[in-house]
Amino acid sequence: MAKKAMIEREKKRAKLVAKYATKRAALKEIANDESKPMEERFKARLTLAELPRNSSATRLHNRCQLTGRPHAYYRKLKVSRIALRELGSTGQIPGMVKSSW
Repeated sequence: MAKKAMIEREKKRAKLVAKYATKRAALKEIANDESKPMEERFKARLTLAELPRNSSATRLHNRCQLTGRPHAYYRKLKVSRIALRELGSTGQIPGMVKSSW
């Protein structure tokens, strides 16, 4: 089980990303537009740099919804491999059975 603080920090980051997504997209579009003057593009980059770091989508990390584990995460199921095995063993995932030989 992951620390509660780490899970909460990830939730806080997700909220910041959602809050600043449109502003970031607009500034990035201005900064990457070759037809605009250099001063305007530079100003857009400076404004982008002043936004909170955690508002960048690249700082988000996928975590298991059950345990909060950040590694071995299955995107399709939104759980980690350990949680997936537990759910499969207890028969809570339809069609999945634990292999034995």
